[in-house]
Amino acid sequence: MRRFVNQAFKSYYKVRMRQVERVMRYPIETQEKIFKQLLFKAKHTEWGKRYDFQDIKNPVEFAARLPISSYEDIKLDILRMMYGERDVLWSGRVRWFSKSSGTTNDHSKFIPVSDENLDRCHLRGSWDAMTFLYDQRPDARIFELKTLLMAGSLQRFQPYPSTRIGDVSAIMVSRMPRMAIPFFAPDFQTALLEDFEEKIERTAQMTSQLKDIVAIGGVPTWVIVLFRKVLEITGKDNILEVWPDFQFYIHGGVSFLPYREQFQRFLPAEQVSYQEVYNASEGYFGVQNDFKTNDMLLLLDNGVFYEFLPMEEWEKEYPKTIQLEQVEVGKIYAIVISTNAGLWRYLPGDTVTFTSTTPYKFKIAGRTTQFINAFGEEVIVANADRALAQTCQQTGAIALEYSAAPIFMEEGKGGHEWFIEFEQIPKDTKHFAELLDQNLQAINSDYQAKRYKNMALQRLMVHPLPKGTFIKWLKSKGKYSSQVKVPRLANHRTYADDLRSFLAEKEHFN
Repeated sequence: MRRFVNQAFKSYYKVRMRQVERVMRYPIETQEKIFKQLLFKAKHTEWGKRYDFQDIKNPVEFAARLPISSYEDIKLDILRMMYGERDVLWSGRVRWFSKSSGTTNDHSKFIPVSDENLDRCHLRGSWDAMTFLYDQRPDARIFELKTLLMAGSLQRFQPYPSTRIGDVSAIMVSRMPRMAIPFFAPDFQTALLEDFEEKIERTAQMTSQLKDIVAIGGVPTWVIVLFRKVLEITGKDNILEVWPDFQFYIHGGVSFLPYREQFQRFLPAEQVSYQEVYNASEGYFGVQNDFKTNDMLLLLDNGVFYEFLPMEEWEKEYPKTIQLEQVEVGKIYAIVISTNAGLWRYLPGDTVTFTSTTPYKFKIAGRTTQFINAFGEEVIVANADRALAQTCQQTGAIALEYSAAPIFMEEGKGGHEWFIEFEQIPKDTKHFAELLDQNLQAINSDYQAKRYKNMALQRLMVHPLPKGTFIKWLKSKGKYSSQVKVPRLANHRTYADDLRSFLAEKEHFN
């Protein structure tokens, strides 16, 4: 019976694929349509009246009339919505709010998730991910076996209990279409547990007894924790010995580059495919549509209108965006979004670089807050990920997590301090640091210029950390959930100094 169900979904995805291909052929027209739909739907809201959405004719006029917004700019309006007020940022009453933890010391943000946003952005994005998955792997058995999802949790907003808050993954699981429920693991009670440590333990106990897990979705950090727990319970050497029909790992949230080698040890077979998705609290923006490349297709018909902020505009008081048709391959942009949840010209903080404009495909470059430019070196997360992956490949080391920050040295010179947690530590840490520095110079010419003859920057420093350090650090900060990520780079020493203090308490540092 399940084979027939899987075949039916395969037929549906072929139809959806033709629709997606049409969007790929007419990207600008699709975005123009989304733009008009958003303004029409929200014209009677407070923001629609304030900025006279009904009178806005085109994106240029839209950009001239509305300022770019950060979370701080709209959080009071969002709070009113959480208390049940209608027609503030979006039409009607919004009952769901995605809780975004950000990095370790940030306060939580609450992003509105309207019914339209959930159905036509987040859930549609997940269906599109399946469309590409079945297109790339005709042998896919997603709707024949079970997919394990590492979701977050949901809670009631205590001051106004009819409002629900939680990770976007938990909201999606709780509103999962009925037809998908038989193909989901673990059970809903376990998937939505608030205690994440208990959730991982129960999930591992339950799924280690199953043989029909075909795919898993989640942030790499926590999937690794689950894999280890499953292997500990079963006594097996790798995950494929536990789940022999396993086909897919669907990942997002952080670059997969530093994790790839380790996952290949957990999943040592060519039968396993990896698919990257870009599903943020604010919306489902991108999906890897070709497993032979490592970029993603920008989703243009899911209720999001995109603008892009060039790097030279980031620090300006009145930054100017460009439209989709103006982006250039290879340049770094911060994305600016207007969505069917009422985020208007909102800056989520993610940065992208386009790899193609026919169709529009991109890679995530990092975040506007995660970079090191203390000495004019302009190092971004994508640079650091790539340099670390190359260095591990050259030395046979396996890195699990890392974080880096600037450090000021003698005579006014500077450097970078890296904290790296290894699965397999390099034989010679000093040589590893030298190679990492050389690889970073080869990737980033600004860093290379500052490193010239040690005139501005000294060679970077590497501190190898014991396995499990970053998870213990996050847990000590009260940041233990499926959506929390290690801050890769910072242009300050807040995370680095806090991590040093934590390590000193654990006697890992003198």
